[in-house]
Amino acid sequence: MNRNTRREFLSNSTRIFVAAGAAGVGIFGSVSSGPISPSFQEEWRNRQAEMSYRRLGRTNFMISRIVMGGNQIAPDNYDHVLEALDYGLNYLDTAPAYGRGRSEEGYARVIQARSRDRFFITSKVSNWDLNRNRLLREIMETLSESEQRRLKAEVEERIALQGTDRPDYFVGYFSSQRRELEDATLSNILEERYGDRIDRPRNYKQVIIESVEGSLKRLGTDYLDCLLCPHGANTPHELQKFPEIFEAFEQLKKAGKVRHLGVSAHTDPAGILKAAADQPLYSMAMVAYNFVNHRHVDDALRYAHERGLGIIAMKTAQPLFVGPDQDRDRRSTYLLNAVESDGSTIQRAYLWNLQNPYLSAVISDMQNMKMVRDNLPLAKQV
Repeated sequence: MNRNTRREFLSNSTRIFVAAGAAGVGIFGSVSSGPISPSFQEEWRNRQAEMSYRRLGRTNFMISRIVMGGNQIAPDNYDHVLEALDYGLNYLDTAPAYGRGRSEEGYARVIQARSRDRFFITSKVSNWDLNRNRLLREIMETLSESEQRRLKAEVEERIALQGTDRPDYFVGYFSSQRRELEDATLSNILEERYGDRIDRPRNYKQVIIESVEGSLKRLGTDYLDCLLCPHGANTPHELQKFPEIFEAFEQLKKAGKVRHLGVSAHTDPAGILKAAADQPLYSMAMVAYNFVNHRHVDDALRYAHERGLGIIAMKTAQPLFVGPDQDRDRRSTYLLNAVESDGSTIQRAYLWNLQNPYLSAVISDMQNMKMVRDNLPLAKQV
């Protein structure tokens, strides 16, 4: 699509407004993109008038308000990414777990088709938590049955005490989310008591380095702009008790293979945001934040923003598709009343997030041309 056609498309797209009130900008007030250090210098890529941009916290990257999710990208499904770049999108997200590496291989085609310096690329360490859970589960299996039962009961007690699984906070974005929370909580407990049995340099540091090397090879590039580790953190413990993550990051950064460190989380986004904001080596976080869980997250969102953490919201519209029918109906009705728009309910969910000044961007798992053309114009409407 040439630039004239693109401008025409954007100028003729449905004009959408976010209502004031419960979902409006008025509840947030007017704020900047976060504290600016004396050495602050914006880094721009693929800047175009048709797109709106914000600073991604401590990275100082000026990223498009909507960024590209990579779960469905593949070597035979990437043309729509090129069109998104033509609109001014400049941030691509992926992970080794997406399509078992096919997402990164699909983005390699994008890199071949476009100059690498036109966009930022983020990948993740998908096997860090799986490796940790496996090792600690092996230790648990050596314990007596009574001790195993006691540990499992303690897992439920901790989750209940922390309130992580409150329905409108947890939401339930995928079928294994609760199991992943239980596995992470059990691993935290086991590590407190048996962590000295783990080869930490190999399993908590080297696994990160090897994951990045694999990602770079599949992507066909020599560096990542951001590395997210853990990928899908479930508890703040995972950000606070593993200096090996920061040791691996510093080694990779020194080698020029990774520029910034971040974290992603579906579960306990408030706890993850606070933990990341308090750790200077974390530059950004991508967390589940939407019109359903926001009451549990808003204070942490403000806290993290004020400390300079860049925040990308994910699972923006997912609550419309999960849970009992009555919950989904109630959520759709809320958006219809809260967001004034001629667009779809999904678009209203994106607009609800886009009006929040504490968010650098929202991520959209755009899978085809239609989704690109439906979603990207929203970034300029708020």
